Amino acid sequence: MILTGPEITTAAHDGRLTIHPFEPDQVNPNSYNVRLGPTLLTYTSDVIDAHRPNPTRAFEIGESGHVLEPGELYLGHTLEEVGSEVFVPLLFGRSSVGRLGLFVEITAPIGDIGFLGQWTLMLSAIRPLRVYPGMKIGQIMFFVATGDIDLYAGKYQAAAGPQASAYWRDVATIRAVAS
Repeated sequence: MILTGPEITTAAHDGRLTIHPFEPDQVNPNSYNVRLGPTLLTYTSDVIDAHRPNPTRAFEIGESGHVLEPGELYLGHTLEEVGSEVFVPLLFGRSSVGRLGLFVEITAPIGDIGFLGQWTLMLSAIRPLRVYPGMKIGQIMFFVATGDIDLYAGKYQAAAGPQASAYWRDVATIRAVAS
């Protein structure tokens, strides 16, 4: 079951889910709009290596916005901290942003029960596109979980700002176990 807008509002007020800051005008019929935070991150190497940490460059989006270039992966973040120990959150780009040619979070929309933090957004533009801090960029839906709950305690917990991939940590763990 998916939470309706009124139930999202109720759950945000009674503590079953966290949305901070919570803005009533961002509640939709069955989702909550999230805004783009002020920081973007890009990888600086020509080749990204899944088995190693990759160097990045962080920069702030100014008041006049920032142009996203095609062929570049940008890691952004939600302005809001979002999470729940009760519901399963899923984040998708807003259709109005998709109609501008911006892909938002197309490969990893599911959040884990127990995660609380700013969500990292994978942003990829088809054409040059100017984005602005605080613009409504995505929407989160919340689903009812069934069964025992094992709360998330992973490497991205309490994320603040965009987070580069930590996949290499998984590889290191696998290698250590195999040794």
